[in-house]
Amino acid sequence: MNIARLIPWIDPTVGRWAAEARWLRWLTFVWLGGGLLVLFSASYAVSVTEHGYGLHYVAVQLLWVAIGLVIFNRIVHTSLDRLIQGSGIILLVLVGLVALTLIPTLGVTVNGATRWLPLGPFMIQPSELLKPCLVLQGARLFGRWHQLTWPTRLTWLGIFAAILGLILMQPNLSTAAICGLTLWLIALAAGLPYLYLLLTAGGGLLMATVSVSLNTYQRQRIVSFLNPWADPGNQGYQLVQSLLAIGSGGFWGQGFGLSQQKLYSLPIQYTDFIFAVFAEEFGFVGCLVLLLFLGVYASLALLVAIRLKQPLHRLVAVGGMVLLVGQALLNVGVATGVLPTTGLPFPLLSYGGSSMVASLSIAALLVRAAREINLEAPLPLRRRKTHPPGPSSLRVMDGGSVLS
Repeated sequence: MNIARLIPWIDPTVGRWAAEARWLRWLTFVWLGGGLLVLFSASYAVSVTEHGYGLHYVAVQLLWVAIGLVIFNRIVHTSLDRLIQGSGIILLVLVGLVALTLIPTLGVTVNGATRWLPLGPFMIQPSELLKPCLVLQGARLFGRWHQLTWPTRLTWLGIFAAILGLILMQPNLSTAAICGLTLWLIALAAGLPYLYLLLTAGGGLLMATVSVSLNTYQRQRIVSFLNPWADPGNQGYQLVQSLLAIGSGGFWGQGFGLSQQKLYSLPIQYTDFIFAVFAEEFGFVGCLVLLLFLGVYASLALLVAIRLKQPLHRLVAVGGMVLLVGQALLNVGVATGVLPTTGLPFPLLSYGGSSMVASLSIAALLVRAAREINLEAPLPLRRRKTHPPGPSSLRVMDGGSVLS
């Protein structure tokens, strides 16, 4: 077995990759390493309280990181065309798992949402795991849109709509929204007519409105988001505590591991509101550095999309960037009160095995897309050395001399 397939950071083939692929690879590792440090700080106190030792959540996360890195390295060594072809079956299997969460005897309900399936001592969230496959199949559909017949188009659009509908039934509005937004932006990058895009956006808003109308807790979250201080002890509690944590960070922050809100007041501090812990400990300067990092990552991913020649590869890069950086910004928006409170993890920071595996898989798609730049570039023709013809290299043919 090739050890490089299991340990990505000693991969001997990296030197032959495009510069963008090498940069994305190392930025992903920096993001991952920083995320583990933030998770350690955010989860230590609650881990001691719930499990008797402070490294429980970090240890479990490291297990999922190991699994995710094996998948990461497998993806970066597989061509995008092959990944696109094989992702359809995996997507349908994961959709079936999403449907299983709706069965009362199988799905696990947490905080009013049934999003998980038990896997031994752990739980998996199929709606998170299908995100990389959704990017690949979205690129496959919209990248070949003008070559497909309407029956094929409508079939795949129906599959995507069914996926979003199943996720909404859990209910999981935040995941359905980020998946729908990703598909919509992939279609926009593919150059689909604006009329189709507007109609799709209207349909998505209608589905979101219906979901909010049918689920009381979603309506309550929107109302509390508009004015969390109206009910700071109940509906607005999460957002109020998050804002207090962020405000307590000041300019330079309280210091690594010194957050006070995570000890007493801030709920789900190692998952959905992990950014609030980060902001309290590293302050305005730390938040600025984090946003700058996300900006660099997004810019590099967009540069990869621009440099790629094949439309499907370009759309994979766009979709991967939206899911990683876009979801991170949405998480920041929730923690800061810019967006309604939703259960959307921060990629590579928040605790959660399914989110970790999905995020590393998406990052691997970006790296693989960047690797395709060198493969798509035409190889330069080697100039053959020429020598002046000598007497022995001439032969007479039909009264003339030619090189032999």
